[in-house]
Amino acid sequence: TTHHTTTTIDCRRLTEPAKANMVKVWYEPPPYGPGTSLNRPAYGARSGNSLVQQLSRRPQGMLIGGACAAFACIAYIPIMVREKNLPFTLSPEYQAAQRAYMRYHNMNPIFGISSKEARAADEAH
Repeated sequence: TTHHTTTTIDCRRLTEPAKANMVKVWYEPPPYGPGTSLNRPAYGARSGNSLVQQLSRRPQGMLIGGACAAFACIAYIPIMVREKNLPFTLSPEYQAAQRAYMRYHNMNPIFGISSKEARAADEAH
Protein backbone atom coordinates (compact mmCIF):
# COMPACT_ATOMS: atom_id res chain seq x y z
CA THR A 1 0.00 0.00 0.00
CA THR A 2 1.08 3.54 -0.56
CA HIS A 3 1.03 6.07 2.19
CA HIS A 4 0.09 9.61 1.24
CA THR A 5 1.30 12.45 3.34
CA THR A 6 0.40 16.04 3.00
CA THR A 7 2.85 18.75 3.85
CA THR A 8 2.21 22.38 4.38
CA ILE A 9 4.85 24.91 3.61
CA ASP A 10 5.32 27.79 5.97
CA CYS A 11 6.42 30.70 3.80
CA ARG A 12 8.04 32.48 6.72
CA ARG A 13 10.66 29.74 7.14
CA LEU A 14 11.66 29.48 3.48
CA THR A 15 15.01 30.71 2.31
CA GLU A 16 15.31 33.44 -0.31
CA PRO A 17 16.17 31.12 -3.26
CA ALA A 18 13.15 28.91 -2.42
CA LYS A 19 10.90 31.96 -2.26
CA ALA A 20 12.14 33.08 -5.66
CA ASN A 21 11.05 29.77 -7.22
CA MET A 22 7.50 29.97 -5.83
CA VAL A 23 4.69 30.98 -8.13
CA LYS A 24 1.97 33.32 -6.96
CA VAL A 25 -1.51 32.01 -7.81
CA TRP A 26 -4.38 34.42 -8.25
CA TYR A 27 -7.88 33.08 -7.76
CA GLU A 28 -10.52 34.57 -9.99
CA PRO A 29 -14.10 33.46 -9.18
CA PRO A 30 -16.34 32.18 -11.99
CA PRO A 31 -18.23 34.92 -13.84
CA TYR A 32 -21.71 33.76 -12.76
CA GLY A 33 -20.93 33.00 -9.13
CA PRO A 34 -19.83 29.88 -7.28
CA GLY A 35 -20.94 26.51 -8.61
CA THR A 36 -20.91 27.64 -12.24
CA SER A 37 -18.48 26.92 -14.97
CA LEU A 38 -16.89 28.87 -17.78
CA ASN A 39 -17.92 26.36 -20.43
CA ARG A 40 -21.67 26.41 -19.76
CA PRO A 41 -24.19 29.20 -19.18
CA ALA A 42 -25.33 30.30 -15.76
CA TYR A 43 -28.55 29.13 -14.14
CA GLY A 44 -31.40 31.57 -13.58
CA ALA A 45 -31.90 34.92 -15.24
CA ARG A 46 -29.29 35.83 -17.80
CA SER A 47 -27.65 39.18 -17.81
CA GLY A 48 -29.50 41.57 -20.02
CA ASN A 49 -32.75 43.47 -20.00
CA SER A 50 -35.33 40.71 -20.33
CA LEU A 51 -39.05 41.08 -19.69
CA VAL A 52 -38.87 38.93 -16.55
CA GLN A 53 -36.18 41.16 -15.06
CA GLN A 54 -38.14 44.30 -15.91
CA LEU A 55 -41.29 42.90 -14.29
CA SER A 56 -39.41 41.78 -11.18
CA ARG A 57 -38.33 45.38 -10.56
CA ARG A 58 -41.89 46.73 -10.59
CA PRO A 59 -44.03 47.14 -7.43
CA GLN A 60 -45.81 43.89 -6.59
CA GLY A 61 -49.23 45.48 -6.15
CA MET A 62 -49.23 46.84 -9.68
CA LEU A 63 -48.13 43.50 -11.11
CA ILE A 64 -50.76 41.50 -9.24
CA GLY A 65 -53.51 43.99 -10.16
CA GLY A 66 -52.44 43.99 -13.81
CA ALA A 67 -52.28 40.20 -13.96
CA CYS A 68 -55.76 39.89 -12.38
CA ALA A 69 -57.19 42.42 -14.84
CA ALA A 70 -55.59 40.61 -17.79
CA PHE A 71 -56.96 37.22 -16.67
CA ALA A 72 -60.42 38.72 -16.11
CA CYS A 73 -60.40 40.11 -19.67
CA ILE A 74 -59.29 36.75 -21.05
CA ALA A 75 -61.99 34.94 -19.03
CA TYR A 76 -64.70 37.32 -20.32
CA ILE A 77 -64.04 36.52 -23.98
CA PRO A 78 -66.01 33.22 -24.00
CA ILE A 79 -68.90 34.84 -22.12
CA MET A 80 -69.01 37.69 -24.63
CA VAL A 81 -69.02 35.26 -27.55
CA ARG A 82 -71.69 32.95 -26.09
CA GLU A 83 -73.96 35.59 -24.52
CA LYS A 84 -76.72 35.07 -27.07
CA ASN A 85 -76.60 31.28 -26.85
CA LEU A 86 -77.05 30.65 -23.12
CA PRO A 87 -77.69 27.08 -21.97
CA PHE A 88 -81.34 26.04 -21.81
CA THR A 89 -80.99 25.41 -18.07
CA LEU A 90 -80.72 29.19 -17.54
CA SER A 91 -84.11 29.95 -19.09
CA PRO A 92 -86.78 31.22 -16.64
CA GLU A 93 -89.18 28.36 -17.53
CA TYR A 94 -86.58 25.70 -16.76
CA GLN A 95 -85.65 27.32 -13.44
CA ALA A 96 -89.31 27.58 -12.41
CA ALA A 97 -89.81 23.89 -13.23
CA GLN A 98 -86.68 23.04 -11.26
CA ARG A 99 -87.92 24.98 -8.22
CA ALA A 100 -91.29 23.20 -8.41
CA TYR A 101 -89.56 19.80 -8.65
CA MET A 102 -87.34 20.57 -5.66
CA ARG A 103 -90.30 21.80 -3.62
CA TYR A 104 -92.39 18.69 -4.49
CA HIS A 105 -89.59 16.38 -3.32
CA ASN A 106 -88.93 18.56 -0.23
CA MET A 107 -85.26 19.17 -1.10
CA ASN A 108 -83.28 21.35 1.32
CA PRO A 109 -86.18 21.86 3.76
CA ILE A 110 -84.36 23.85 6.46
CA PHE A 111 -82.75 26.81 4.68
CA GLY A 112 -83.31 26.12 0.97
CA ILE A 113 -86.12 26.12 -1.54
CA SER A 114 -88.50 24.04 0.59
CA SER A 115 -88.14 26.13 3.76
CA LYS A 116 -91.04 28.15 5.13
CA GLU A 117 -89.31 31.45 4.32
CA ALA A 118 -88.71 30.49 0.68
CA ARG A 119 -92.31 29.29 0.25
CA ALA A 120 -93.63 32.53 1.81
CA ALA A 121 -91.37 34.65 -0.45
CA ASP A 122 -92.57 32.70 -3.54
CA GLU A 123 -96.27 33.15 -2.63
CA ALA A 124 -95.74 36.91 -2.15
CA HIS A 125 -94.77 37.28 -5.81
